[in-house]
Amino acid sequence: MQTNVLLDVETLELIAQPLRFQILLIIADGQACVCHFEALLGVRQATISQHLMRLRQAGLVTTQRSGRHVYYRLSNAQLYPALRQLAVALGVSEQQLDAWRSAQLPGVACPRLSVD
Repeated sequence: MQTNVLLDVETLELIAQPLRFQILLIIADGQACVCHFEALLGVRQATISQHLMRLRQAGLVTTQRSGRHVYYRLSNAQLYPALRQLAVALGVSEQQLDAWRSAQLPGVACPRLSVD
């Protein structure tokens, strides 16, 4: 039983990093590719990829390839409500959370983000 507690602490330490926490909130109940995160967070692709790798290694996200895009999603959808409650408790507005989930940006190559 103590092993489970240690794993939970390790998971919390992993998601306590602000960029990883934002990534998990962005994919919420959907999916996104690296260019989506890059456009929303204003962070370099290489940095985002490193954080996604850590989240994937921990089993928090899974991937699905579609053409040249790799999409990331939560491996356990039950994680999102807890993340959302924690974000709100820490001062992230409901509007910001919803904006991350439904963002569409002009001029971005990602099919999910492009606006025609």
